[in-house]
Amino acid sequence: MAVRGDATFKAAVNDTNPTSKGKSYSVEIKGANYNHFLGKKIGDVVDGQFVGEGDKSLLGYKLEITGGSDKTGTPMRRDVAGGNRQSILVAKSTGYKAHKLVKKKGKTYRYQYDGIRKRRNFRGNTITQDTRQLNLKVVENGKKSLSELFAADEKSNESDES
Repeated sequence: MAVRGDATFKAAVNDTNPTSKGKSYSVEIKGANYNHFLGKKIGDVVDGQFVGEGDKSLLGYKLEITGGSDKTGTPMRRDVAGGNRQSILVAKSTGYKAHKLVKKKGKTYRYQYDGIRKRRNFRGNTITQDTRQLNLKVVENGKKSLSELFAADEKSNESDES
């Protein structure tokens, strides 16, 4: 089966180590590593060697897939089976805040009523070729910390901005 369009994922790797203070790192997944993620579901644990390339590979890490979004920004949802896009009636939860914005005397107020439900579009829990962004959580750490692995990348970004 031929891969159409842009065969890459942007992965947001969230460091769960308490000393990192919840920092996340952006990594691009492409090539053979891209194919490894196709068909995986939210909640699956994957090996870190498939995230990043070369010396930026997260060898020794175990990562859990916690979510993502497709090429239009539609969020993935754990309780929707498959990889297709579906319209679902939801209450306050993932992908829907369930509040109404009301303007009074020039100010905007946010009201949350009980029982508000709305029909929203969501992507299923399976990663497909339409998926563009993945959220990954560190379950098991490797030998080097994520801050050490991505320190050189952050320094080059800072020098580019100057």
